[in-house]
Amino acid sequence: MQQVSKLIPQGRGLASALLKRAPRVELDWDVRQKSRFDATASDGQHLGVFLPRGNVVRGGDVLVTEAGTLVRVVAAPQPVLRVTACSDHSHHHNAAFDLMRAAYHLGNRHVPIELKPDHLKIEPDHVLADLLRAMHLQVAEVSEPFEPEAGAYSQLAAHSHAHHGGHSHHAAGSHEHG
Repeated sequence: MQQVSKLIPQGRGLASALLKRAPRVELDWDVRQKSRFDATASDGQHLGVFLPRGNVVRGGDVLVTEAGTLVRVVAAPQPVLRVTACSDHSHHHNAAFDLMRAAYHLGNRHVPIELKPDHLKIEPDHVLADLLRAMHLQVAEVSEPFEPEAGAYSQLAAHSHAHHGGHSHHAAGSHEHG
């Protein structure tokens, strides 16, 4: 098992030829938001990943094993809800406004959300899907990589798994919820 405790965001500063040859590891969002996990790279090597707490792994990041091997992270396709504005609007609202409004309501619920110019992506949730459809949005279940915005999970590292009281993890000397 290769230990990994170093991550190079988006492989910055590495030669592209080097990266092209590097083995890949496909990870979904559930795994990429953890700082400790095991994974198997495309060349078969087993990786034991131990990153500093609060680290989030993005597609395009590069893991560095203790032996100095590079492993490219690929965001694995996973079930997500793809939210788009309806084109056939009876009341002539602006489609961008509808998406903005949806993003606002989802953000208020601390839902991890990927923002794109013409659509939003969230993890499957039938309650939210119904809410969005009620807001005149189209919701489709698709399998795509999920790269949510940084805000929500830096406050709630484990969004759907555990809610800790208090969101002040920023102040120096703030107490940890272990």
